[in-house]
Amino acid sequence: MGNAQAQKYHSGTTSRTALGIFFGIGHNKRIPVIAAGGMPNHVHLAIDLPPVMKVGDAISAFKANSSRWLKQEGVRGFAWQTGYGAFSFGIPQVEQVKRYIHNQAEHHKKYSFEEEFLDLLKRAGVDYDPRNVFE
Repeated sequence: MGNAQAQKYHSGTTSRTALGIFFGIGHNKRIPVIAAGGMPNHVHLAIDLPPVMKVGDAISAFKANSSRWLKQEGVRGFAWQTGYGAFSFGIPQVEQVKRYIHNQAEHHKKYSFEEEFLDLLKRAGVDYDPRNVFE
């Protein structure tokens, strides 16, 4: 998620509840969620983006509705970062992407979020300025 206030939603059963909200949002907004996972400072979603929907509109739907849910749950001071990263994958990669998302806790024993994100950008061939990629 985004800050220390939301960290209580990333432990044990409550973490599954917090991540489960993304499946409900996806259902309500007609954006099928394939997998959801993350750490206290970020979330990974694998979605089946409808062909008529813009990536930014989907991200906005997930951010706005999850923020509303967190507020209803009593979390104060939560805010999503301004930007986001979005990467595409094909049907042959679905299981690999699901494993990657579900194994975030293990993955982050070795790599920070920043290292992970820069690696994803590099592997996707995205040009970026390392001085401002996390602004």
